[in-house]
Amino acid sequence: MVDSVYKIIELVGTSTESWEKAAGAAVTQAAKSLRDLRIVEVVQLDLQVQNGKVKTYRAKVKVSFKFEGKN
Repeated sequence: MVDSVYKIIELVGTSTESWEKAAGAAVTQAAKSLRDLRIVEVVQLDLQVQNGKVKTYRAKVKVSFKFEGKN
C-alpha cells in the first residue's frame, strides 16, 4: 500500500444569504481547479456589516486535497 499525502489550503467563501452558502461557495470554487478534494473544515465564521445590517456572510475554510508530486 502506498501512503498518501494531502495538502491543505485556506479559502474564504462569501454569500449574502448564509454561512452555509458561503462555505459552499468556497468548496464549489475549489473543486473547479483542485482534484480529489477530501475534507473541508470550517475554521471561522464572520460577518461584514454595513449601516448596522448584515451585508455579507463569510466562511473561512481549510480545504484538503490529495497531493500528487512527481516521483
